[in-house]
Amino acid sequence: MSTSLILTVRPDEDGPNVPAVKGRIVTTVAKAKELRPYMEKLITLARRALVHEEEAARFSTSAAKNSAEWKTWRDSDQWVKWNKAISPAVAARRKAFALLRDKQALDILFTDLARRFQDRPGGYTRIVKLPTYRLGDAGKQALIEFVGERDRVRVRRSPAPVVKASEESAS
Repeated sequence: MSTSLILTVRPDEDGPNVPAVKGRIVTTVAKAKELRPYMEKLITLARRALVHEEEAARFSTSAAKNSAEWKTWRDSDQWVKWNKAISPAVAARRKAFALLRDKQALDILFTDLARRFQDRPGGYTRIVKLPTYRLGDAGKQALIEFVGERDRVRVRRSPAPVVKASEESAS
């Protein structure tokens, strides 16, 4: 289910199961409640790896692989620093792949979702209970979605004017 939720962020336009809304799936309430902490941990893992990838980018090279410039960089001290900086990010990707088992979902998690929630301390998903029941077993349905894109902006209303007792008795 986590792979399905992640894949809805960047859907294939050709596929038969194109989601109506990106980043949202419909499931039962119980499954959504089980999925939520799992997704939160995966996104936190990706966010932490993003910091290491940005650190490693300082020591990387833009030279093409196996070129003379790349081989010089590979033999230099910069490569050693890059290797030490990137290793926690690689470990995080391997851990996430062991849980997801899908390369495309892993790519979306570590590129799109990690950057999207980079400044958010937690609470990356939301569960919305639906009033409809599933046909067949009448299971309660819910939406689980990523927060942030289609959020409503709360409008602060001014407080109602206070009516004094003397004004009330006069009318």
